[in-house]
Order: sequence, then C-alpha cells, then structure tokens
Amino acid sequence: MGKHVVAGAGQVGSQVARLLAERGDEVVLVSRSGSGPDLPGVTRVAANVVDRERMTSLTKGADALHNCVNPPYHRWAQDWPPMAESLLAAARENGAGYVILGNLYVYAAPERPMREDDPLSPPSAKGKIRARMWEQALAAHQAGEVRVTEVRGSDYFGPGCLDQSHLGERLVPRLLGGKAVRMIGDPDQTHSWTYVPDVAAALVTAATDDRSWGRAWHIPTTEPVTARQIAERMCEIAGVRDPGIRAMPHWVLRAGGLVSPMIAELEELRYQFVRPFVMDSTDFQTTFGMKPTPMDEALAATIAWWRDRLANAA
Repeated sequence: MGKHVVAGAGQVGSQVARLLAERGDEVVLVSRSGSGPDLPGVTRVAANVVDRERMTSLTKGADALHNCVNPPYHRWAQDWPPMAESLLAAARENGAGYVILGNLYVYAAPERPMREDDPLSPPSAKGKIRARMWEQALAAHQAGEVRVTEVRGSDYFGPGCLDQSHLGERLVPRLLGGKAVRMIGDPDQTHSWTYVPDVAAALVTAATDDRSWGRAWHIPTTEPVTARQIAERMCEIAGVRDPGIRAMPHWVLRAGGLVSPMIAELEELRYQFVRPFVMDSTDFQTTFGMKPTPMDEALAATIAWWRDRLANAA
C-alpha cells in the first residue's frame, strides 16, 4: 500500500491515521508532542509543522500529505500562514498529493445551502485566512506544481469532540447529567452538523482517488437539524430526561470574551448560529459513493463514547 503523512493528531488526524493503518498503509503522524494512537503501521513523530525542512524530510516518498492541523482560534492569524506554506512546500517538493481539511468559513453568510462552487467571500477574519490558504494551494495546483484538494465540513460532532465542538463537552455531559444546556446563538435555527468519522473517511477517500484533485469538496453530511432537535434526540437515545436547551444571551458571550481569547474569537462567527447554516454535500456523495452516517447511529456512538469517558473519569 502507500505512505501517508498526517499533520495534526487531534480529533480528525488521529482517526485519519487509524483508517489509513487499517487499510495497510504506512502512516507518519506528526504533532508537536508526538501524540496519537499507538497502532501497528503508525509512526508518531514530534515535530513542528512550521519547520519546512523537517516536514519535507518526513514527507519524502509519501503518496499524500494530510493537513489536519488545528491551531488555537486566537492564534490563526499568526500560526496558519507559516504552517500552510510549510506543508504546501513539503508536498510540492516531494510530489505528494496535498489534502487540506477545510471548513465553511470561506463562504459568505448563506442565504441558501452552501455549495463548493460558491464564491469565496468570507465575512470573518478567520474565513479570510482559510480562503487565502486554499487560493494559494489551488494556484500551485493550476501551475502544475502539486496536486491539491480541500474537503470542507460544518461543525463537528462525535467521539473525541471536546471543548471545540458545539455538540461536545458543553452539550453531551450536561444532557446525560440532567443539566440544562445553553447554546451560542439560536438553538432553533437549522444547521448542518458533520460527523467526525465521516470527516476522516472523506479525507482518506480524497487522498486515494485521483478524481479529487484540483477542487474543493463538501464532506458527506446529513440533512440539517436544529440544536434543539439534536439535544432532544440524544436524550431519547440515551434514555434520560430532556433538561432543555436555551440560547446563551449575547451579552454573556461578549463578557466572556473579555477574559477568554477563545470565547472572544467566537463573536465573529456568531452569524453561523443565528440564521440557517446549511451545506450541500451532493457532489462528494455522487462522485465517490460515500453517504453520511445516519444521524441516530452517529448520536448513539457519541453518547456511548461520552458515557465511557465519564465512567473512566469517575
């Protein structure tokens, strides 16, 4: 089989490494700490992806380089440009395909379901950073220097999703414990939610199918639902009483941002949670034959993972 380098050992990168190893591929999993799953076929390496020489060395002989890096929100402006330049250079210099994990920040505040051919018109500073990253990578592809693709998902949920997920530790443990939940924005707005195992599967598919190169794709994602509907269904599946979900007052979010850089960064993305925020993933599904995991199955797996985590912590 092939060789894949996965940059980032977080909630997505670790699952990508696992899927590739299960295929029989050689996997080099790169993170600052050298963390990640201890599996046959996976070599964990401690390295800084900004180190272009080091990443070029690690990527030698690789079929694909996966960018699953996720710097802290409040450091995107400082961290993303040198990371993106280093990874693109490593892929280009080794002839490896470059697969970027993207998001929907690159589009304008939507009036209809977002598609891959929508213009890049981000209303946020973070969206502008991500749009520039993709434009630079695509320009290199169009110049014949490297093969690139980007797969984009909406807000993640699923096993392993913690504080950076709106459906993570601010939601699931509270529901299981019978405690009311407060959500950023309006819990009754329709929203697309992308299941993390589907994210990992889409990255592997894009890296191993030549039809992916030269454009962006939307990760297979189920029909949009509201956060309230998610919470209610989770309680039904878990067999617990629904404690209710309410909107967090906007002033609370703004006040929290005065003391937390992470919370402060959510302000410019609030538009995604006060109006419908829906994506269309038809292209990926029809081209590669991959369907999203059914919502009930995904929620059941998420609940089981959290119950195991909470039991172990206790």
